Amino acid sequence: MQFDTASPIWVQLVAEFSRRIVVGDWAAGARVAGVRELAVDLGVNPNTIQRALAELERQGLARSERTAGRFVTSDEDRINALRAELAREAADDFVSRARGFGMQRTQARALIDERWDQHDHDYDQTETGRA
Repeated sequence: MQFDTASPIWVQLVAEFSRRIVVGDWAAGARVAGVRELAVDLGVNPNTIQRALAELERQGLARSERTAGRFVTSDEDRINALRAELAREAADDFVSRARGFGMQRTQARALIDERWDQHDHDYDQTETGRA
């Protein structure tokens, strides 16, 4: 994982861990790797990992069990809400950038439709082994 200097590393880790939950890399109800293991994998201080995981708990995305470790929430509604929130942020970013390029709404919608179809096409080819 590449970190930038624009925001604190623990904030970037919260974003990355949230992404992992939404895409299922960290499945609902699954045990999260230990702080030290994550710190080694990501090349950061364990205290930074601990702070990011504590934030996930504060947001209701993870829970700690004293003797068993830390787990991803099993609350699918919470995960779906996070998914919608992340998609909304991406959409806001797209709208802002498209407007910055001087695009009209109809052009931006057409571009999204085009790219959506292309992703579906690429996905279909990958699934059938034609990629």
